[in-house]
Amino acid sequence: MPDYKVQFDVFEGPLDLLLYLVKKEEVDIYEVNLTKIAREFIEYVELMREFDLEVAGEFLVMASTLVYIKSRELLPVDQQAVDDTDEEGEDPRWELIRKLVEYKKFKDAAERLETIERAQENIYPRLPVAPTLDNTTPAPRTTASLFDLIGAVNEVLRRFQLRETQEIFAEQWTVGGKITDIRTRLATASTLKFYELFADASSRQEVVATFLAILELVRLRQLDLVQEEDFAEIVLCRSAEFGDGGNETGVAPATVMDME
Repeated sequence: MPDYKVQFDVFEGPLDLLLYLVKKEEVDIYEVNLTKIAREFIEYVELMREFDLEVAGEFLVMASTLVYIKSRELLPVDQQAVDDTDEEGEDPRWELIRKLVEYKKFKDAAERLETIERAQENIYPRLPVAPTLDNTTPAPRTTASLFDLIGAVNEVLRRFQLRETQEIFAEQWTVGGKITDIRTRLATASTLKFYELFADASSRQEVVATFLAILELVRLRQLDLVQEEDFAEIVLCRSAEFGDGGNETGVAPATVMDME
């Protein structure tokens, strides 16, 4: 059977992942430990490839750059080779940091414009009769990114690293089956915590199938993924297009075993 491929409409780039990891470390960009970031960046890229997410070539180029910077930092200064293309032997990490700072400026500006847009949506023109408005203000929530999802499922997968010996799993989990399971659970509960879906998982294969099912439902706009704040627990919410169930995914009944 063909591999199950996930195509994500909104896919962040390598600089987004770098910013995400820097923010997670809670350090200033100029003080970030690129050696540690390189290890985490490569781990995220490997997970994306494992889940058959279409990893753009820019991610691999960035990973190579980080590995090169890491290798330079591990050598004593007097043993570091100077690239002829470097101006006066400048450390390549500063070029990357400058790009990251510049990118963050544009990203912050875009977020401010988005905040202004949301504020404008709550402004109503003067009408002859005052409109009836809902005075209940929902708590501010942020949308979980793809990198939040990968980080969360990575924590789940760590639990199964020690179990991957000679175990044979009688049941083969399918992405389509997990989509049906998630829809069924959300039909009776409007929200569901991310980790609740993996509480009873019996194998790494079941975790992968569940994660791919979540991505597919997000792609189909059946689910919203929100957090109370950055890096908080991810909550799955029914979207406005959740519908009343049924097989709307078009997912082939391929098992996770077929991915290997």
